[in-house]
Amino acid sequence: MNDQPSRRTVIKAGVGALGAAVLPVGADPARASTAVTAVEAAGRPVRGGIGAALKRVEGPLKVRGAATYAYEWPVENPAYLYPLLSTIATGRITGVGTEAALAEPGVLGVLTHLNAPKLASAEPEVVILQSDRVLHHGQIVGAVIAESIETARYAAGLVTFEYAAEPVDVDLRADRDDLRKPQHAQGFGQLPGDLMNGSPADTAVGDFEAGMASAVHQLDETYTTPIQQHNPMEPHAAVATWTDDEITLYCGSQGVTTPQGLLATAFGVEPARLRLVSPYVGGAFGSKDFSALWGTLALMGARLVPGRPVKLMFTRQQMFTLVGHRPASVQRVRLGADARGRLVAIAHDTVQETAKAKQYAEQTVQGSRTMYAAPHRRTTTRIALLDLPVPTIMRGPGESTGMFALESAMDELALKMGMDPIEFRLRNEPETHPESGQPFSSRHLVRCFEEGARRFGWKHRDKKPRARRKDGWLIGTGVAAATYPSPRLPGSTASASVDKDGRYTVRIAASDIGTGSWTTLAQIAAEALGVPLDRVTLHIGDTRYPRASSGGFSSGINSWGTTIYAAARELRAALDKNGGTIPAEGLEVTTAMPDDPNLAKYEFNSFGAQFAEVRVHEDTGEVRVPRLLGVFDIGRVINPLTARSQLLGGMTWGLSMALFEETVVDHRYGNFVNNDLAGYHVAANADVGSIEVHMLDERDPYINPMGSKGAGEVGIIGTAAAIANAVHNATGVRVRDLPITLDKLFR
Repeated sequence: MNDQPSRRTVIKAGVGALGAAVLPVGADPARASTAVTAVEAAGRPVRGGIGAALKRVEGPLKVRGAATYAYEWPVENPAYLYPLLSTIATGRITGVGTEAALAEPGVLGVLTHLNAPKLASAEPEVVILQSDRVLHHGQIVGAVIAESIETARYAAGLVTFEYAAEPVDVDLRADRDDLRKPQHAQGFGQLPGDLMNGSPADTAVGDFEAGMASAVHQLDETYTTPIQQHNPMEPHAAVATWTDDEITLYCGSQGVTTPQGLLATAFGVEPARLRLVSPYVGGAFGSKDFSALWGTLALMGARLVPGRPVKLMFTRQQMFTLVGHRPASVQRVRLGADARGRLVAIAHDTVQETAKAKQYAEQTVQGSRTMYAAPHRRTTTRIALLDLPVPTIMRGPGESTGMFALESAMDELALKMGMDPIEFRLRNEPETHPESGQPFSSRHLVRCFEEGARRFGWKHRDKKPRARRKDGWLIGTGVAAATYPSPRLPGSTASASVDKDGRYTVRIAASDIGTGSWTTLAQIAAEALGVPLDRVTLHIGDTRYPRASSGGFSSGINSWGTTIYAAARELRAALDKNGGTIPAEGLEVTTAMPDDPNLAKYEFNSFGAQFAEVRVHEDTGEVRVPRLLGVFDIGRVINPLTARSQLLGGMTWGLSMALFEETVVDHRYGNFVNNDLAGYHVAANADVGSIEVHMLDERDPYINPMGSKGAGEVGIIGTAAAIANAVHNATGVRVRDLPITLDKLFR
């Protein structure tokens, strides 16, 4: 990493860059560009194809504060919007008082359900202010638009609402009599199915009960995970302009194509008339994908004050109810093994909360369908419809909570049998997918465990709980497996062009949420074109470019990268057909993501082995994690620097999930009690010790032309279970309810 040549970043306004119709006179085009070109500082070409450990090409912009985020777009004479949120969880609005707010100097208008534009959509992701009905605490019930944000926020306190409140139900229990099987849960809209990832709610292979009855060793335990909240560094924000010529929404989104379609439908306009611009995103991980309430509210504000751009940014407290959350779960895992430690039966039954407003159900049981061989198996998912905000995807949706339960249970049964936890897992490694029977495109989990055990020093661990202590601290180690799908989402198209000077330009409406897409997509284009990276200009984050799927589900490189690779190779072929000569007018091709027959023949997953060392204070119960180590099978590594950042970030988040993150729900009123970063705890620098990330860099021969698999989410998957297993090894106390807090250890 340190021997990489230094680089500088140059902003160029190429084809499709922002024009005068959007920018005010005198705006700095460098701040408005959505193109980045990497150039080697000394002027020498940088090849920079796949596998090169390149620093992020947009990094210097971000360090200097020159990367334009959603709220920062320069517009003339903006107005400011501040949302009003409900103070009840369910019921109706019976009265609204806006007179005092409208009388305040500087207030331009107040939006409520009484005067908001009527929307031609029923999707909760975009629908607000359409009726007097309240479906959850903290729902948008209005907004104030004013000359300054200070005035808008002050006047918001002058608006009054009267409610007819109804009884609140926010109680998630596995014994509820109204649990239901999810049907066509809303998630990735292109993936029809019961669960968010398009899979069925229930599966069965063999006869689980008969298999369980034959088992020599059995385990039957329940594990719970709480509601967890999205808190990206950049709050959700938008700047909306609405004129007769064009509607423009500057935003921070995981994709611009999907919200463009949702919002255009809602407002009854042609999608081509609504332009979304999102070149830089300050974190998202699910919260800036499905929901586009920020867009609806900003556009409504722009309609209310014609000719004025409207700026909106949710506060940190508002984000707790407006951007989605990871749903809570109650999971029962049953395992049965024979005398040799071979699993004969696996059952994973989960109950999770969702909203009455819209059904959302995660694939919490997916890991149990994928990980281990057993002839008899069953998985079920049930949901409880509650008076809560609509949940949404959050890093590692489904698997991050489900694998905590499965990998904790695997540890428990291994210890019950007197078997090494790694040996137990390896003994149950499947030859093909345990349910579908299809081969994996690649699966190097055994190597991950072997390499991780060697690097971590697993063979020197203390096998018995409470066997090691130092200076009042109990010390323990734990391990867990990790897996996450590597899907290819449909709907992406890319263009590739070359000008007479031999400069190449690639365009796709993809997004970089901080994961490094600006760099990695350019590297893929450079390799496919067979030219150095400094001759490639990448344009992303704008609906003027060819459409792209959203950046979630660890699908970005697989979907966008495959499409870019195809467009680049098609351009290369066109040049070769022309004898390698570039026409005077240049050359451009536009290509949709190609079909691949392999997608129906193989199961595509990333894998990992996670190791944790913990210390638990004997007197206080304080838990510290001085060391985490992960070894990952993510296929061919596009960029070792950005891939390491993704995996390290995921492991840090897994530590936070294990020890800190928990939303407290007031069952009387249905509100989230700890709705800020003072009460909702996340891991800080002082909580994170050594984190070691290792990648096998083993090319997957079937998944895509690059041979790469998803890296964004597999890092979080096994971390919480590895820490929980290490806590048991240190203390002898098994915590099955996240987070692992001192009260549970003393209990």
